[in-house]
Amino acid sequence: MATIQLVRHATLLVSMDGTTILVDPMLGAPGDIPPIPNSPNDRENPLVPLPDVDLAHDAVLVSHRHRDHFDDAATERLDDDVPLLCQPEEADAFREDGFTDVRPVDESVTFDGIEITRTPARHGHGGLAEQMGPASGFVLDGDRTLYLAGDTVWYDPVAETIDRHDPDAAVVNAGAAQFVEGDPITMDAEDVTSTVEAADCPVAAVHMDAINHCLLTREDLGDAVSEVLIPEDGEALSV
Repeated sequence: MATIQLVRHATLLVSMDGTTILVDPMLGAPGDIPPIPNSPNDRENPLVPLPDVDLAHDAVLVSHRHRDHFDDAATERLDDDVPLLCQPEEADAFREDGFTDVRPVDESVTFDGIEITRTPARHGHGGLAEQMGPASGFVLDGDRTLYLAGDTVWYDPVAETIDRHDPDAAVVNAGAAQFVEGDPITMDAEDVTSTVEAADCPVAAVHMDAINHCLLTREDLGDAVSEVLIPEDGEALSV
């Protein structure tokens, strides 16, 4: 059995095979991060506090270094020698932060018997996706296979990843994060629906109600897509 616990926003604790991986740690207090620029509102982030969750972990996995996925508080609170898995493009930045065991994932690596494979992600549409910089999803393959889609919209490589890895569960970053101009840069309700229809497994949606430019709420997504799991902060799902 595997467990996926939503901490807040995109921060997860994934446990399988006796190993716990902390994913995309945003650990700061409400208001630590300024509003995302060029957004429809100017609320300071995070919008909600960190829940009372045991954050003990064996490794850290970061999909990309945007501040809502790895913030200053994470740099301060994480052990310098924690195994930190990341995109190759961002490995040097983590080393400059003082982390001494940075393990870039080019294609796949194995940690404590769990195979971790980097998968494609497109953080938006058209030219905006290029401006957002590289982002990645990951498949964790142990006694269960989990697909963490990361900050991506629905596009062919997401469907191809599902077909190739046949996960036992998938987690998508919803929220329909958006700037004043342009289309959403994370999944909206239609994208989540496409994922649910493509996946022969439970799909959980996170990345909502915590950052000012994520305009799709849990309530709105639940009204639009009945088949998706929508955990609350601190809630754990068993696979």
